Amino acid sequence: MRASMIPFLKALLSLLVLVFAAPSPAQLAQGSSTHHLAAELVAEGPARPGETLTLALHFRPEPGWHGYWSNPGDAGLGMRLEWSLPEGWRAGEPLYPVPHQLLIAGLMNHVYEGEYAVLVPVTVPQGAAGIAPIQVKGDWLACTDKICVPESATLSLRVPVGTGARDPRFDQWRAALPPLLDSPARFELTASTLRIAVPLPASVELAHPHVFLSSEQLIDYVAPQVFRRSGDWLVAELPRKGLAKGADSVTGILKLDDKGDGVTFSARPGSVPTGGERVGDAANALAPLWLLLGAALAGGLLLNLMPCVFPILSLKALALARAGESAEGARREGLAYTAGVILACVALGALLLALRAAGSEIGWAFQLQEPGVVVALLVLATAITANLAGLYELPSFSFTRAGGRVSAFSTGLLAAFVATPCTGPFMAAAMGAALLLPWWEALLLFAVLGFGLALPFLLLGYVPALRRMLPKPGKWMETFRHILAVPMGLTALALLWLAWRLGGLGFAAAAAGVAIVALTLLAALARAPWTFALPRKASLLGGALALLVLVPITAGAFAPSAAREEGVLAATPFSEAALAQARAANKPVFLWFTADWCLTCKVNEGVSIEREGTKAAFEKAGVVAMRGDWTRRDPEITRFLTAHGAAGVPLYLWYAPGKDGEVLPQVLTPDTLTELAGRS
Repeated sequence: MRASMIPFLKALLSLLVLVFAAPSPAQLAQGSSTHHLAAELVAEGPARPGETLTLALHFRPEPGWHGYWSNPGDAGLGMRLEWSLPEGWRAGEPLYPVPHQLLIAGLMNHVYEGEYAVLVPVTVPQGAAGIAPIQVKGDWLACTDKICVPESATLSLRVPVGTGARDPRFDQWRAALPPLLDSPARFELTASTLRIAVPLPASVELAHPHVFLSSEQLIDYVAPQVFRRSGDWLVAELPRKGLAKGADSVTGILKLDDKGDGVTFSARPGSVPTGGERVGDAANALAPLWLLLGAALAGGLLLNLMPCVFPILSLKALALARAGESAEGARREGLAYTAGVILACVALGALLLALRAAGSEIGWAFQLQEPGVVVALLVLATAITANLAGLYELPSFSFTRAGGRVSAFSTGLLAAFVATPCTGPFMAAAMGAALLLPWWEALLLFAVLGFGLALPFLLLGYVPALRRMLPKPGKWMETFRHILAVPMGLTALALLWLAWRLGGLGFAAAAAGVAIVALTLLAALARAPWTFALPRKASLLGGALALLVLVPITAGAFAPSAAREEGVLAATPFSEAALAQARAANKPVFLWFTADWCLTCKVNEGVSIEREGTKAAFEKAGVVAMRGDWTRRDPEITRFLTAHGAAGVPLYLWYAPGKDGEVLPQVLTPDTLTELAGRS
């Protein structure tokens, strides 16, 4: 052989060594050219015995298409892999980059819309040698916002065992993986919320945090997530979906921002800090506290004009008439009435927050969803009606002509208790925020709401010019008092109707029986010719104890009534699945939430919703009508209301085809819905 050929042969031999030392390119299954989510299997470099080899499934979606994270969310399908490896080789769990959220037709998806890689660690045994054949069969789902196509491919490569060059793309792919936190996280699971405490230094910036949970069906993916800083802990509060019974551990990814930064956490059951400063999107979405306080004050003021308050205006009117007797008496009654209203609002708010923290799915006005409360209110309304009508007189009873601070305070308590179930303008935003704020800020909002509700009466007590506008006290007040028994009696009838709607005819009859027993006891007590206070007080105590026994017995006999009768609109009962299906049909959807005890809701239904004109406009435009009935407690409706920043009803949403829901005003006009349907 000529000496000049030796350099050529050496170069050729070196080239062959490089070819066989590098991993062979992946092979796609037949027909892979038609894949909307093209994939290749890549090795980082040659395998080394006793070490870990990293493989990558590199995906390149077509424009407009996307793939899914391991937990796809409300819809979609996670990737499935079947490995064929040499003996002794073991494939580990796939490692995904941080996904992002994609909301389609009310369903939340966890997706990748651009090029991405899923890394898989493979354990190489000590005795590995030669060329290792690796093959994987993958199944995944490729989707757009309109269609989904199941795809599969068999990918293979041959990896040499030894040393050699590594693929530089793995640096970028590995950097996209969220690192696992060194310290374990902790979680608490209630019926309504999953609370996770992630150890994250306070110095770490959070632009748009979001938790992607590995466990499926444990949380509501669409519902807003609330984040709070508590020292070096980040506490995430995630609304439950209610489908999973529990969990021994919780793993997932905490996204830190929209640039793909995040961390992987693993949580075990443990104590989760409470309180802290709100951070993230939910905090940014809330208005400043001073603005929320202003909304609560305005909402309380306007609540005096809402139909929710009309049944108790008789009590207010009687108190206003008495307020003109003297300046000092007017001020005393104004303060007492205000104290009663504020105390009732704060007490209801505190009970609401405590029950929600304990896992109950309830919202504002929860008191009228309780059968026992309805029975107690019916008893009270019946007793007040009889007292105003003059059937009996009890000097110690709050609503007699004696008046005074006790009467005004009791009037305030009842006014707030009965008036607050519905939400009016300005009030909805404040009460919805109260469910997300720290407890002391939430209670402050409830107190300001009560102050707004009581403010007109308080001003009458302290502004002589306003008080001079009232009629002078006189005998007319006794006649006026008897007249006011009529609206109070209508209130009692409305409560009896509500009892029927809640539990049927048997429950309503039992509630009426309790009210009659209470009225008989009070009338007998008032007319007893006793001269000593002790027998009278003993009888009153005995009657109260009897009622305390009768009310829970009656409530215990409660059984939900039959299905509601159809209105003018043939509305579909609300569920999140039904809403998603209706929106997926690409038709306009009108969704309203109501309750039998919400007079504002009933007025809106009579004025704007349950009308032949609305029905005709909806049929012409193909509008799907959907109704959420919150008369009785419904956890799914409560979660939906909370997710939309509403603490109670009414709530009206209009979904134009392909668009997110538009929140409509809480007071509808006759043309509100017909105009919306006409534009569809």
